[in-house]
Amino acid sequence: MGKVILAYSGGLDTSCCLGWLKERGFDVVCFSGNLGSEFSPAALKKKALASGASKIYVKDLQEEFADEYILPSLKAGALYQGKYLLSTALGRPLIAKYLVEVAKKEKASCIAHGCSAKGNDQVRFEIVAKALNPKLKTIAPLREWKLSSRESEIAYAKKNKIPISSTKKKIYSIDKNIWGVSIEGGALEDLNNEPEDDAYIMTKPLDKTPNKAQYVEIEFDKGKPVKLNGKPVRLVNLIEKLNKIGSNHCIGRTDLIEDRTVGIKSREVYEAPAAWILYIAHRELESLVLDKETLNFKEIVAYKYAQLVYQGLWFSTLKDSLDGLVEASQKKVSGKITLKLYKGNIIIAKRSSKLSIYKKELATYGEKDEFNRDWAQGFINIWGMPFIKH
Repeated sequence: MGKVILAYSGGLDTSCCLGWLKERGFDVVCFSGNLGSEFSPAALKKKALASGASKIYVKDLQEEFADEYILPSLKAGALYQGKYLLSTALGRPLIAKYLVEVAKKEKASCIAHGCSAKGNDQVRFEIVAKALNPKLKTIAPLREWKLSSRESEIAYAKKNKIPISSTKKKIYSIDKNIWGVSIEGGALEDLNNEPEDDAYIMTKPLDKTPNKAQYVEIEFDKGKPVKLNGKPVRLVNLIEKLNKIGSNHCIGRTDLIEDRTVGIKSREVYEAPAAWILYIAHRELESLVLDKETLNFKEIVAYKYAQLVYQGLWFSTLKDSLDGLVEASQKKVSGKITLKLYKGNIIIAKRSSKLSIYKKELATYGEKDEFNRDWAQGFINIWGMPFIKH
């Protein structure tokens, strides 16, 4: 059947996909992009080869992910449906890009993924592959096989001696990278079920968090976070540090009824400590240094940017155009934001920037007020002209 490049995570779906492709005579070469997953590269290689892969590429993509995917999204302020900071959605175009590259290197005519027929990731992988190499064919086993549930996949894996970590007691589908964790399935599909603590893999339960708040100072330079508590740090390391700090205070849990690209609603639970800390810090700094019209329009940009990322349109003309607008808006986004982390809350403590357009002498109600009160009546008269009924 020829050679196929499988996007391999080591999870239940892709483990079963590997076995399914082997059964049909494919020479399966796996590619795994390490974006900060729960699997170690060594364990992943061992697992793939034990499951029948002829070869596996494992590439550390964390730096590229942070600098070229997370950072543009952070600058844009992209947030899907008010709760999702796009952790999995941002990682898929990067993995797909390398699937195409490995296919070229291995002279393979096909790529494959472990996405379901009702999921978003099938769209993200395949749209990117079409954009970068329209001649590549895509095989999606989960759209073809007769395994109808995660329970049946577990049974298939056991029957075929495929090593997996999922069990019928803990049946969640989990995707993890440095920007967050996506959790779905199992008991979460019943909307009456509150997520149990065992659904979360990163954040500490709220009742086990410290009784003392922790402060973090984040410094930005033209929209990019460059220092943590006064010390310069590379973005990927800053994210790792904030994940550890935020997880200790149960920061970044969200529970969302989400509109998928394919048209259905699903329940998704997310953990994203660093992402939420940086998103809020960046947003607060923008409110200090950007004018009202730029801020208002940037909300529209953020909404559309999140849609494009979510729907797999990373390599679209519109997304590239929005990147240009976002970059222009970030020229003045430099300064420091101090946040207070406590019991799942992110509280603004301090704001400072040399480019701040907040003027205390105009905002104050104290004795040093310099606002010209004589201007107020004229402003109101002009502002209200279109609404006066004659």
